[in-house]
Amino acid sequence: MCKEYRHIQQYEEEMLKLKAEGMTLRKIGERYGLSREQTHDFFKRYNRKQRKLAEGIAIKKKGQPTNKDDLPPSVLKQSKINQLKYELAAKERRIKALEMENELMRDFLSLTERK
Repeated sequence: MCKEYRHIQQYEEEMLKLKAEGMTLRKIGERYGLSREQTHDFFKRYNRKQRKLAEGIAIKKKGQPTNKDDLPPSVLKQSKINQLKYELAAKERRIKALEMENELMRDFLSLTERK
C-alpha cells in the first residue's frame, strides 16, 4: 500500500504515543510505511534532541540560517527554563564564534606585520 509522502516529523506525536503504549519499532514502522531502521533512527534522533534540550545545549539547524530569532517548535514545547537555556546557549555559541574570528584576524594581522 503506497502512501502519499509525508515527512517523518509529521508523525512524531503519534509515533511517540505508540511507543509509550509498548508497540515495537517494526509495528510502528509498518503502520506508517517505514522500515524498522527508519523508525529506529527517528527515535534515536528524537532522544538525542531531547537530551540536548534538557542539558540546555543549543540545537544547530541544518542548511542556510534564517534571519528570524524565533525558537524552533520543539523548544517551544519545553518549559520556560529550557527555552531560556536554549537562548543562552545560542548566545554563548555566537560569542565564542566571534572571539575565534577576532583571534584569527589578530593572528593574520601579526603574521602580515600590519600591526
